[in-house]
Amino acid sequence: MPPLTRRKFVTLSAAGLASLGGTRAILAKDRKKREAELQADIKGLALRSETMFLTWQRDPTTTMTIQWVAPAVASANGSAGAVNIHYAGANQDAWKTVAVQQRPYHPESDLRVFRAEMTGLTPGSEYQFRTGPGSTAHRFRTMPAKATNAFQFVSGGDCGANEHVVANNILAAKQDPMFALIGGDLAYDNGHDLRANLAFLRNYGRHMVDGQGRMIPLVPCIGNHEVKGSYGATRADGPLFFSLFDGLFAERSFATLDFGDYLSLVLLDSGHVAPIDGEQTDWLGQSLAQRAERSHLLVVNHVPSYPCFRKLEGADGKPGTGELSRAHWVPLFEKHNVDLVLEHHDHAFKRTHLLKDGHIDAGGILYLGDGSWGKIRAPKPPEERPYLAASAEAYHLTLHRLEGEQRFHMAIADTGRIVDICMTHKRPRRRLGRGA
Repeated sequence: MPPLTRRKFVTLSAAGLASLGGTRAILAKDRKKREAELQADIKGLALRSETMFLTWQRDPTTTMTIQWVAPAVASANGSAGAVNIHYAGANQDAWKTVAVQQRPYHPESDLRVFRAEMTGLTPGSEYQFRTGPGSTAHRFRTMPAKATNAFQFVSGGDCGANEHVVANNILAAKQDPMFALIGGDLAYDNGHDLRANLAFLRNYGRHMVDGQGRMIPLVPCIGNHEVKGSYGATRADGPLFFSLFDGLFAERSFATLDFGDYLSLVLLDSGHVAPIDGEQTDWLGQSLAQRAERSHLLVVNHVPSYPCFRKLEGADGKPGTGELSRAHWVPLFEKHNVDLVLEHHDHAFKRTHLLKDGHIDAGGILYLGDGSWGKIRAPKPPEERPYLAASAEAYHLTLHRLEGEQRFHMAIADTGRIVDICMTHKRPRRRLGRGA
């Protein structure tokens, strides 16, 4: 395959951008439907198909997890009834069956999270599944075992459930990404707003289907609006997030997700449940050291180390935005060969210069953000924040295309306008001297 170029990347993305002509009509129809749904009694909702989405608990090359939220299924004696997922390869091999777990959704709700994990799948393959005999077949694909060909994914954060979120969902799906990475503040449910959470899931399930009819898996990271109180909370303060994603975040609110030997996502907690320093920093150092030689080592955190809007300086005894992560995490990013940091929370577009120890350096790290999938504000210009290379007020997502050890990153507004495009390469390996 010939090497990827900036022009080729733009050309590959043009088809997805050009097909947005019908988005306005979709948004108008979707807005009316969402308004009607919000008036419905939660307990009476038929949610299986409306809230169904894919995610991963482990190894995206050989597994897939299906989830949805719905009223509990009871058996004849009143106990939890059996639900199964039936799945097969796209070439309709013999159908296999996996049991579905029913789990609590929220302490104040009778709704349940239905979860089924398929394991032992073939990397780089397409599958179909049904939730019952005669039901509609859904499709998905597993990640490749080796990154021998280019592939792409989308990222963003700070969603909610407004029309800009829907527009960005439609835009994202038209790029045919392998997955969507949402870096915190998915639903703005603050740990207790069931309707906000369900609205986010409906929007995602309805629109995040690619041009080939395949469902697009969701990879999450925790943000301040996943928990009651935003910071210094406990897992019990974020029951909606953890009921959906405790497969990946089983013991901690931070985790790694490894895609074969070519891509690692390090998903951090910016102090919402776990403190930045202490255990999480120790874990981060060890996790990055184990993955420093990956072709693509990406870190995801909600609160930015290098914000484009909020103040860096602390006040009234409280640290400035990103102050703790700059002190505890950034030195580890630089030491262990992190290639890219995806940040959110400030509700605007930003791209930093390559940074090392806060200064522009050709051997430094790129920080992209800042979380405006569904929220927006005007960022500071580069003239006021010298570490910024570009910033803009735009509802946007970022399309990432990976090939070999190079990456292209295109920020796209919900209108389809290209906001920014840049390229990164694998950072030079850091050679440790004897005794280092």
